[in-house]
Amino acid sequence: MPLNTPEILHPTDWDLSARFRTTNWPHSCLSGCVAILEGPESSESTDVAAAPRTAPLVVRQFDEGDRQAWDRFVFGHPHGSPFHLMAWKKSIEETFGYVPHYLVAASQGRIQGVLPLFLVKNWLMGKVLISSPFAVYGGILADSDQGRQALCAEARDLGERLRVKYVELRNGWEEQTSGLPRLNRYVTFTQSIGPDEGVILESIPRKTRAMVRKALKSNLECRREFSDPSTFEDLYSRNLRKLGTPCFPPRHFQALMKNFGDMADVREVRLGGKTVAAVLSFYFRDRILPYYGASDPQYNALAPNNFMYYELMRWGGQNGYRLFDFGRSKRVKGSYDFKSHWGMAERELPYELILIGRKEMPNYTPVNPIFRLPILCWQRLPLPVARLLGPRLIRFVP
Repeated sequence: MPLNTPEILHPTDWDLSARFRTTNWPHSCLSGCVAILEGPESSESTDVAAAPRTAPLVVRQFDEGDRQAWDRFVFGHPHGSPFHLMAWKKSIEETFGYVPHYLVAASQGRIQGVLPLFLVKNWLMGKVLISSPFAVYGGILADSDQGRQALCAEARDLGERLRVKYVELRNGWEEQTSGLPRLNRYVTFTQSIGPDEGVILESIPRKTRAMVRKALKSNLECRREFSDPSTFEDLYSRNLRKLGTPCFPPRHFQALMKNFGDMADVREVRLGGKTVAAVLSFYFRDRILPYYGASDPQYNALAPNNFMYYELMRWGGQNGYRLFDFGRSKRVKGSYDFKSHWGMAERELPYELILIGRKEMPNYTPVNPIFRLPILCWQRLPLPVARLLGPRLIRFVP
């Protein structure tokens, strides 16, 4: 079912090597970052082209004058993500108050690499540096091995100065790695999409495709929301309580939609005026990332989740997006099973750790046996209590 959306430009084939060729970007992405790409010069040159190799490379702390140059670099880097952008930094600061320690590698005033880091301190994890909290992708973006190694060395030095237990780099790609100990726990799923919705539908495995077709024959409809995530947040907090996971504060979603602008939205699947599923997605270059999703289990027989994700793929393909990023999952039952049934390309995420005050790999995930009893207790909490306590606890496991 088509969505009621304004006309959007269709890009030509996306070429990651052609930095800042904005005519290749879908309109919703372009309108969300036009200020970054065409705004006034920062205190340093916003030209991120590689400096001469003989020029010295300096790693330093991020400065507010770097904001536009930083985002230009992220948009131009093949492994950049929404979680590297200033919009994510601002959202995390506003909602959770973690202290940013963003690092820049520069040569002759030109950015050659970036590393977003936040200092997280609490009684559960101790003191750690994470790139980045609540993000599935992060880590170093650099134009060269020299830049990557320099940023990695500075991250280690920073961790030692701050006396953290470890530094966590949530790399999305092997090319970001620095030969550090691996955290082999997560995979991600991606699928190429295009303007032909029939091709998209036929690319889905038979059983899941049957569920999609069943949902398409129902009276489900979809609408977009750009400013008010309250309906989504209500549904999402219910789902998290059922899973035994603390919910986010509502202001988290409000901050994301405010700071990302047209690069984020909520899509609500409705039946007879009632929202039965919803997803908050990011739009980055030619990619769609459905990031927070939820559905009402009372309507599972109608397959609203299948409808929602197929509709997002169909709409994306017809509006210039070329990659559907289904996001991170642990190799355990639940979201991993659901995503794997869509026949998408599965790729291991090469997360790395710099162990400093800690000697063994941490595990603060729900699969850790020490969290089994707390999860069971949380699932039995009254919803109002879970919504009251959740935002106070979720900040301990970013």
